[in-house]
Amino acid sequence: MSFYPICTEYNALPLNERFESVTESDVRRALGKTVLDAEDLLSLMSPAAAPFVEEMAQKASQLTLQYFGRTIQLFTPLYLSNFCTNHCVYCGFNAKNKIPRSQLELAQVEEEAKAIAATGLKHLLILTGESRAKASPDYLDSCMTVLRKYFPSVSIEIYSMDQDEYARLVDSGVDGLTVFQETYDEELYATLHLFGPKKNFRYRLDAPERGCKAGMRVVNIGALLGLGDWRKDAYLTGLHVAYLQNLYPEVDIAVSLPRMRPHAGEFQPTSIVEDRDMVQIMLAFRLFSPRLGITISTRESVQFREDILPLGVTKMSAGVSTAVGGHSQEDDSQDGDTVGQFDISDERTVDEMCEALRKQGYQPVFKDWEFITDLQ
Repeated sequence: MSFYPICTEYNALPLNERFESVTESDVRRALGKTVLDAEDLLSLMSPAAAPFVEEMAQKASQLTLQYFGRTIQLFTPLYLSNFCTNHCVYCGFNAKNKIPRSQLELAQVEEEAKAIAATGLKHLLILTGESRAKASPDYLDSCMTVLRKYFPSVSIEIYSMDQDEYARLVDSGVDGLTVFQETYDEELYATLHLFGPKKNFRYRLDAPERGCKAGMRVVNIGALLGLGDWRKDAYLTGLHVAYLQNLYPEVDIAVSLPRMRPHAGEFQPTSIVEDRDMVQIMLAFRLFSPRLGITISTRESVQFREDILPLGVTKMSAGVSTAVGGHSQEDDSQDGDTVGQFDISDERTVDEMCEALRKQGYQPVFKDWEFITDLQ
Protein backbone atom coordinates (compact mmCIF):
# COMPACT_ATOMS: atom_id res chain seq x y z
CA MET A 1 0.00 0.00 0.00
CA SER A 2 1.06 3.58 -0.57
CA PHE A 3 -0.51 7.03 -0.53
CA TYR A 4 1.52 7.87 -3.64
CA PRO A 5 -1.09 6.78 -6.25
CA ILE A 6 -3.75 8.86 -4.47
CA CYS A 7 -1.40 11.85 -4.28
CA THR A 8 -0.53 11.47 -7.97
CA GLU A 9 -4.20 11.25 -8.93
CA TYR A 10 -5.09 14.46 -7.09
CA ASN A 11 -2.01 16.28 -8.37
CA ALA A 12 -3.30 15.62 -11.88
CA LEU A 13 -6.66 17.22 -11.10
CA PRO A 14 -7.37 20.96 -11.52
CA LEU A 15 -7.82 21.40 -7.76
CA ASN A 16 -7.82 25.20 -7.92
CA GLU A 17 -10.79 25.08 -10.27
CA ARG A 18 -12.57 22.65 -7.96
CA PHE A 19 -11.99 24.91 -4.97
CA GLU A 20 -13.38 27.86 -6.90
CA SER A 21 -16.44 25.89 -8.04
CA VAL A 22 -17.62 25.11 -4.50
CA THR A 23 -20.96 26.77 -3.74
CA GLU A 24 -22.62 27.96 -0.54
CA SER A 25 -24.93 24.93 -0.64
CA ASP A 26 -21.89 22.61 -0.84
CA VAL A 27 -20.50 24.19 2.34
CA ARG A 28 -23.85 23.98 4.13
CA ARG A 29 -24.19 20.33 3.18
CA ALA A 30 -20.74 19.56 4.60
CA LEU A 31 -21.56 21.41 7.83
CA GLY A 32 -24.75 19.40 8.22
CA LYS A 33 -22.99 16.04 8.16
CA THR A 34 -21.51 14.11 11.07
CA VAL A 35 -19.19 11.98 8.92
CA LEU A 36 -17.37 13.91 6.20
CA ASP A 37 -15.81 12.64 2.99
CA ALA A 38 -13.08 14.04 0.73
CA GLU A 39 -15.53 16.30 -1.13
CA ASP A 40 -16.74 17.78 2.15
CA LEU A 41 -13.15 18.53 3.18
CA LEU A 42 -12.58 20.28 -0.14
CA SER A 43 -15.74 22.35 0.40
CA LEU A 44 -14.66 23.44 3.89
CA MET A 45 -11.24 24.52 2.61
CA SER A 46 -12.65 26.46 -0.32
CA PRO A 47 -13.09 30.24 -0.60
CA ALA A 48 -16.85 29.67 -0.37
CA ALA A 49 -16.41 28.43 3.23
CA ALA A 50 -14.81 31.66 4.45
CA PRO A 51 -18.16 33.26 5.44
CA PHE A 52 -18.98 30.14 7.48
CA VAL A 53 -15.88 30.18 9.68
CA GLU A 54 -17.86 31.15 12.78
CA GLU A 55 -20.27 28.25 12.30
CA MET A 56 -17.33 25.93 11.62
CA ALA A 57 -15.64 27.19 14.78
CA GLN A 58 -18.64 26.46 16.98
CA LYS A 59 -18.89 22.90 15.71
CA ALA A 60 -15.11 22.35 15.89
CA SER A 61 -15.03 23.62 19.46
CA GLN A 62 -17.74 21.17 20.48
CA LEU A 63 -15.96 18.25 18.82
CA THR A 64 -12.61 19.16 20.39
CA LEU A 65 -14.21 19.34 23.83
CA GLN A 66 -15.94 16.01 23.25
CA TYR A 67 -12.80 14.14 22.18
CA PHE A 68 -10.03 15.94 24.09
CA GLY A 69 -11.60 17.97 26.89
CA ARG A 70 -10.05 21.27 27.93
CA THR A 71 -6.50 19.95 27.78
CA ILE A 72 -3.36 20.91 25.87
CA GLN A 73 -0.42 18.53 25.78
CA LEU A 74 2.95 20.27 26.07
CA PHE A 75 6.27 19.22 24.57
CA THR A 76 9.54 20.75 23.49
CA PRO A 77 12.03 20.00 20.70
CA LEU A 78 15.63 18.96 21.37
CA TYR A 79 18.02 19.50 18.46
CA LEU A 80 20.79 16.90 18.54
CA SER A 81 22.55 17.94 15.34
CA ASN A 82 22.34 20.43 12.47
CA PHE A 83 24.60 18.71 9.95
CA CYS A 84 22.70 18.20 6.70
CA THR A 85 23.36 16.78 3.25
CA ASN A 86 20.24 18.20 1.61
CA HIS A 87 19.85 21.40 -0.39
CA CYS A 88 16.31 22.38 0.61
CA VAL A 89 16.01 25.99 -0.49
CA TYR A 90 13.66 27.01 2.35
CA CYS A 91 15.59 25.54 5.31
CA GLY A 92 18.16 27.19 7.57
CA PHE A 93 20.05 23.87 7.83
CA ASN A 94 20.53 23.70 4.03
CA ALA A 95 23.97 22.16 3.37
CA LYS A 96 24.91 25.22 1.28
CA ASN A 97 24.22 27.70 4.08
CA LYS A 98 27.41 28.87 5.80
CA ILE A 99 26.33 28.34 9.39
CA PRO A 100 28.18 26.77 12.34
CA ARG A 101 27.53 23.03 12.46
CA SER A 102 27.53 20.93 15.61
CA GLN A 103 26.32 17.69 17.11
CA LEU A 104 25.81 16.84 20.76
CA GLU A 105 27.99 14.30 22.50
CA LEU A 106 26.17 11.95 24.87
CA ALA A 107 27.26 13.99 27.89
CA GLN A 108 25.78 17.09 26.25
CA VAL A 109 22.57 15.18 25.44
CA GLU A 110 22.28 14.46 29.15
CA GLU A 111 22.81 18.14 29.99
CA GLU A 112 20.01 19.07 27.61
CA ALA A 113 17.77 16.32 29.01
CA LYS A 114 18.31 17.53 32.57
CA ALA A 115 17.58 21.13 31.62
CA ILE A 116 14.35 20.18 29.86
CA ALA A 117 13.24 17.71 32.54
CA ALA A 118 13.71 20.41 35.17
CA THR A 119 10.83 22.33 33.55
CA GLY A 120 8.49 19.39 34.18
CA LEU A 121 8.03 18.41 30.54
CA LYS A 122 7.69 14.69 29.86
CA HIS A 123 7.11 14.66 26.08
CA LEU A 124 10.18 15.30 23.93
CA LEU A 125 10.70 15.68 20.19
CA ILE A 126 14.28 15.05 19.06
CA LEU A 127 15.46 16.51 15.77
CA THR A 128 18.55 16.34 13.60
CA GLY A 129 19.65 17.76 10.30
CA GLU A 130 19.32 15.18 7.54
CA SER A 131 22.79 13.66 7.68
CA ARG A 132 22.75 9.91 8.15
CA ALA A 133 26.54 9.82 8.44
CA LYS A 134 26.49 12.17 11.43
CA ALA A 135 23.21 11.35 13.16
CA SER A 136 23.36 7.63 12.39
CA PRO A 137 20.89 5.05 13.71
CA ASP A 138 23.62 3.95 16.14
CA TYR A 139 24.00 7.52 17.40
CA LEU A 140 20.23 7.90 17.83
CA ASP A 141 20.07 4.56 19.65
CA SER A 142 22.78 5.76 22.04
CA CYS A 143 20.95 9.05 22.63
CA MET A 144 17.82 7.12 23.55
CA THR A 145 19.67 5.31 26.34
CA VAL A 146 20.15 8.75 27.90
CA LEU A 147 16.78 10.30 27.09
CA ARG A 148 14.69 7.37 28.33
CA LYS A 149 15.91 8.11 31.86
CA TYR A 150 14.11 11.45 31.76
CA PHE A 151 11.19 11.22 29.34
CA PRO A 152 8.43 8.59 29.04
CA SER A 153 7.59 9.76 25.52
CA VAL A 154 10.20 10.57 22.87
CA SER A 155 9.34 11.33 19.24
CA ILE A 156 11.72 11.79 16.34
CA GLU A 157 11.81 14.28 13.46
CA ILE A 158 14.81 13.23 11.40
CA TYR A 159 15.68 11.96 7.92
CA SER A 160 13.35 9.35 6.39
CA MET A 161 14.19 5.76 7.31
CA ASP A 162 13.44 2.22 6.21
CA GLN A 163 10.82 0.29 8.17
CA ASP A 164 13.37 -1.91 9.97
CA GLU A 165 15.28 1.19 11.11
CA TYR A 166 12.12 2.71 12.54
CA ALA A 167 11.42 -0.61 14.26
CA ARG A 168 14.88 -0.52 15.82
CA LEU A 169 14.19 2.93 17.27
CA VAL A 170 10.81 1.74 18.55
CA ASP A 171 12.66 -1.04 20.37
CA SER A 172 14.97 1.58 21.88
CA GLY A 173 12.00 3.53 23.23
CA VAL A 174 10.93 5.96 20.49
CA ASP A 175 7.14 6.06 20.40
CA GLY A 176 6.41 8.90 17.98
CA LEU A 177 7.37 9.93 14.45
CA THR A 178 6.99 13.31 12.78
CA VAL A 179 7.54 13.56 9.01
CA PHE A 180 6.68 16.71 7.11
CA GLN A 181 6.11 16.15 3.42
CA GLU A 182 6.74 19.91 3.02
CA THR A 183 4.59 20.01 -0.15
CA TYR A 184 2.43 17.36 -1.81
CA ASP A 185 2.99 18.94 -5.24
CA GLU A 186 5.56 16.58 -6.77
CA GLU A 187 6.70 19.02 -9.46
CA LEU A 188 7.15 21.84 -6.97
CA TYR A 189 8.88 19.45 -4.55
CA ALA A 190 11.60 18.82 -7.13
CA THR A 191 12.34 22.54 -7.43
CA LEU A 192 12.60 22.97 -3.65
CA HIS A 193 14.81 19.95 -2.92
CA LEU A 194 17.74 20.38 -5.26
CA PHE A 195 20.12 17.77 -3.94
CA GLY A 196 20.36 15.09 -1.27
CA PRO A 197 18.35 12.06 -0.11
CA LYS A 198 15.28 14.17 0.64
CA LYS A 199 14.92 14.82 -3.09
CA ASN A 200 13.20 11.40 -3.36
CA PHE A 201 9.55 12.51 -3.19
CA ARG A 202 7.98 9.08 -2.90
CA TYR A 203 10.40 7.75 -0.28
CA ARG A 204 9.56 10.78 1.86
CA LEU A 205 5.83 10.42 1.21
CA ASP A 206 5.78 6.77 2.29
CA ALA A 207 7.84 7.34 5.46
CA PRO A 208 4.81 7.87 7.77
CA GLU A 209 3.34 4.57 6.63
CA ARG A 210 6.64 2.78 7.25
CA GLY A 211 6.55 4.28 10.75
CA CYS A 212 3.03 2.93 11.28
CA LYS A 213 4.10 -0.54 10.18
CA ALA A 214 7.17 -0.37 12.43
CA GLY A 215 5.05 0.09 15.56
CA MET A 216 5.12 3.83 16.21
CA ARG A 217 2.40 4.85 18.69
CA VAL A 218 1.99 8.33 17.19
CA VAL A 219 2.66 9.43 13.61
CA ASN A 220 2.48 13.15 12.89
CA ILE A 221 2.41 14.57 9.35
CA GLY A 222 2.04 17.96 7.71
CA ALA A 223 3.01 20.36 4.94
CA LEU A 224 5.09 23.51 5.36
CA LEU A 225 2.42 26.04 4.45
CA GLY A 226 3.69 28.76 2.15
CA LEU A 227 5.91 26.61 -0.03
CA GLY A 228 3.14 26.15 -2.56
CA ASP A 229 -0.63 26.57 -2.89
CA TRP A 230 -1.75 26.28 0.74
CA ARG A 231 -5.25 24.99 -0.09
CA LYS A 232 -3.87 22.16 -2.18
CA ASP A 233 -1.22 21.18 0.37
CA ALA A 234 -3.64 21.34 3.28
CA TYR A 235 -6.26 19.33 1.39
CA LEU A 236 -3.81 16.58 0.46
CA THR A 237 -2.57 16.53 4.05
CA GLY A 238 -6.15 15.82 5.10
CA LEU A 239 -6.44 13.00 2.56
CA HIS A 240 -3.14 11.58 3.81
CA VAL A 241 -4.52 11.66 7.37
CA ALA A 242 -7.64 9.75 6.29
CA TYR A 243 -5.55 7.19 4.39
CA LEU A 244 -3.37 6.44 7.42
CA GLN A 245 -6.26 6.42 9.90
CA ASN A 246 -8.21 3.95 7.79
CA LEU A 247 -5.29 1.54 7.36
CA TYR A 248 -3.71 1.87 10.81
CA PRO A 249 -6.49 2.52 13.35
CA GLU A 250 -4.18 1.44 16.19
CA VAL A 251 -1.85 4.39 15.48
CA ASP A 252 -2.58 7.89 16.74
CA ILE A 253 -2.39 9.94 13.53
CA ALA A 254 -1.78 13.64 14.12
CA VAL A 255 -1.06 16.73 12.07
CA SER A 256 1.01 19.90 12.47
CA LEU A 257 0.27 23.23 10.79
CA PRO A 258 3.60 25.04 10.36
CA ARG A 259 3.87 28.24 8.32
CA MET A 260 7.06 29.50 6.75
CA ARG A 261 9.18 31.55 9.16
CA PRO A 262 12.37 33.60 8.64
CA HIS A 263 15.53 31.47 8.51
CA ALA A 264 19.12 31.47 7.28
CA GLY A 265 19.01 31.66 3.47
CA GLU A 266 17.28 33.71 0.78
CA PHE A 267 14.10 31.71 0.04
CA GLN A 268 10.85 33.38 0.99
CA PRO A 269 7.28 31.99 0.97
CA THR A 270 5.66 31.71 -2.43
CA SER A 271 2.18 32.06 -0.97
CA ILE A 272 1.13 33.94 2.13
CA VAL A 273 -0.96 32.01 4.62
CA GLU A 274 -2.92 34.55 6.63
CA ASP A 275 -4.22 33.94 10.14
CA ARG A 276 -7.75 33.49 8.81
CA ASP A 277 -6.46 30.85 6.39
CA MET A 278 -4.77 28.95 9.22
CA VAL A 279 -7.97 29.01 11.23
CA GLN A 280 -10.01 27.72 8.28
CA ILE A 281 -7.54 24.87 7.71
CA MET A 282 -7.61 23.82 11.36
CA LEU A 283 -11.39 23.96 11.58
CA ALA A 284 -11.75 21.92 8.40
CA PHE A 285 -9.36 19.28 9.79
CA ARG A 286 -11.29 19.07 13.06
CA LEU A 287 -14.66 18.64 11.32
CA PHE A 288 -13.19 16.11 8.89
CA SER A 289 -11.39 14.09 11.58
CA PRO A 290 -12.76 14.70 15.10
CA ARG A 291 -10.11 12.55 16.86
CA LEU A 292 -7.15 14.09 15.03
CA GLY A 293 -4.40 15.57 17.18
CA ILE A 294 -3.46 19.07 15.96
CA THR A 295 -0.18 20.77 16.87
CA ILE A 296 0.49 24.50 16.68
CA SER A 297 4.14 25.37 17.23
CA THR A 298 6.03 28.43 18.45
CA ARG A 299 6.37 29.55 14.84
CA GLU A 300 3.07 31.28 15.69
CA SER A 301 2.69 34.37 17.86
CA VAL A 302 1.57 34.36 21.48
CA GLN A 303 -1.70 36.09 20.58
CA PHE A 304 -2.55 33.74 17.74
CA ARG A 305 -1.81 30.62 19.80
CA GLU A 306 -4.05 31.86 22.61
CA ASP A 307 -6.86 32.89 20.24
CA ILE A 308 -7.11 29.46 18.60
CA LEU A 309 -7.17 27.39 21.82
CA PRO A 310 -10.91 26.59 21.61
CA LEU A 311 -10.88 25.84 17.88
CA GLY A 312 -9.20 22.45 17.63
CA VAL A 313 -5.59 22.61 18.76
CA THR A 314 -4.58 19.79 21.13
CA LYS A 315 -0.80 20.07 21.41
CA MET A 316 1.66 22.96 21.74
CA SER A 317 5.39 23.36 22.14
CA ALA A 318 6.82 25.40 25.01
CA GLY A 319 10.23 26.55 26.20
CA VAL A 320 11.50 26.11 22.66
CA SER A 321 14.98 26.41 21.17
CA THR A 322 15.63 25.45 17.54
CA ALA A 323 19.42 25.43 17.99
CA VAL A 324 21.69 22.51 18.87
CA GLY A 325 22.35 22.64 22.62
CA GLY A 326 19.92 25.53 23.01
CA HIS A 327 18.30 24.32 26.24
CA SER A 328 21.44 24.04 28.34
CA GLN A 329 23.27 27.04 26.85
CA GLU A 330 22.41 30.49 28.12
CA ASP A 331 22.04 32.01 24.64
CA ASP A 332 21.29 30.03 21.50
CA SER A 333 21.25 32.88 19.02
CA GLN A 334 23.68 35.63 19.94
CA ASP A 335 27.01 33.95 20.65
CA GLY A 336 27.66 32.91 17.06
CA ASP A 337 28.35 29.29 17.99
CA THR A 338 24.93 27.90 17.18
CA VAL A 339 22.13 28.86 14.80
CA GLY A 340 18.47 27.86 14.97
CA GLN A 341 16.65 26.15 12.13
CA PHE A 342 14.11 28.98 11.99
CA ASP A 343 12.99 31.95 14.08
CA ILE A 344 10.34 31.38 16.73
CA SER A 345 7.57 33.82 17.65
CA ASP A 346 6.37 32.50 21.02
CA GLU A 347 9.33 32.56 23.40
CA ARG A 348 7.41 31.84 26.60
CA THR A 349 8.87 29.46 29.16
CA VAL A 350 7.05 26.31 30.21
CA ASP A 351 5.82 28.00 33.40
CA GLU A 352 4.54 30.97 31.43
CA MET A 353 2.74 28.68 29.00
CA CYS A 354 1.11 26.77 31.84
CA GLU A 355 -0.05 29.97 33.50
CA ALA A 356 -1.53 31.25 30.24
CA LEU A 357 -3.36 27.97 29.61
CA ARG A 358 -4.81 27.84 33.11
CA LYS A 359 -6.03 31.43 32.83
CA GLN A 360 -8.10 30.35 29.84
CA GLY A 361 -9.47 27.32 31.64
CA TYR A 362 -7.22 24.69 30.08
CA GLN A 363 -5.21 21.98 31.78
CA PRO A 364 -1.59 21.71 30.61
CA VAL A 365 -0.78 18.01 30.24
CA PHE A 366 2.82 16.99 30.82
CA LYS A 367 2.42 13.22 30.61
CA ASP A 368 -0.16 10.89 29.12
CA TRP A 369 1.99 7.89 28.28
CA GLU A 370 4.37 5.53 30.04
CA PHE A 371 6.87 3.34 28.19
CA ILE A 372 6.96 -0.13 29.76
CA THR A 373 9.81 -2.44 28.80
CA ASP A 374 8.67 -5.55 30.71
CA LEU A 375 5.11 -6.48 31.51
CA GLN A 376 6.08 -9.49 33.64
